[in-house]
Amino acid sequence: MGTTVLSIGGSIINPGEPDVGFLAQFSMRVRNWLKENPEERLVFVAGGGAPARVYQKVLRSVFAETGETVGRERFEDGQDWLGIMATRINAQLLKEIFGDLCRDEVVTNPEGVVHFSGRILVGSGYMPGYSSDKDAVVLAQGLGANTVINLSNIEKVYDDDPKENPDAKPLDEISWADFRKMVGETWTPGMNKPFDPIASKLAEEAGIRVICARGTDIENTMAILEGKEFVGTVIK
Repeated sequence: MGTTVLSIGGSIINPGEPDVGFLAQFSMRVRNWLKENPEERLVFVAGGGAPARVYQKVLRSVFAETGETVGRERFEDGQDWLGIMATRINAQLLKEIFGDLCRDEVVTNPEGVVHFSGRILVGSGYMPGYSSDKDAVVLAQGLGANTVINLSNIEKVYDDDPKENPDAKPLDEISWADFRKMVGETWTPGMNKPFDPIASKLAEEAGIRVICARGTDIENTMAILEGKEFVGTVIK
């Protein structure tokens, strides 16, 4: 069986509240695709979305107002755990939506996962230092998947930050070496990058390609799964 991993940004699942219309359409299209492709399986890794950033902001604000001083490691771990918990509620929602196809419990530790029993497996955040992107790459490694589809709120990767540089150009393809120069080497909770720098390093080392695309465009996502022409950026 072929396995493809989809890292579904939390902003796609829950941009402020769970997007019922998107989730219903996504469920119907995925179910139809799996019915038409009995040899294929999918792994979904859920991001935290708006709830993660809201709670992370609250923690920062409370510390600022109380003047409480905490060590950098404890502060970053706290931010991370809030994000992780947000991914877990999003992941559980996906599991319930695809319940009959998803027999296993939500994966909260991606390390060592080498098989699953249904047509769909759902994963969430693991521990501080692991973004959902990293979870996706680790699951891809364990399950023998060579592609991670990274669904977020951006259509393509740009050669520079388009918010700061109006001349930034969208890319159809970029090498891991060039992409990693753009995003750097470190990751922090809530970081807004096309793909986590730590996960990028792992993906490059494992020979996994990542496709970045706009997650709300379900037709485009299905085109990627079907091997058809799509809008997005291939990192390999």
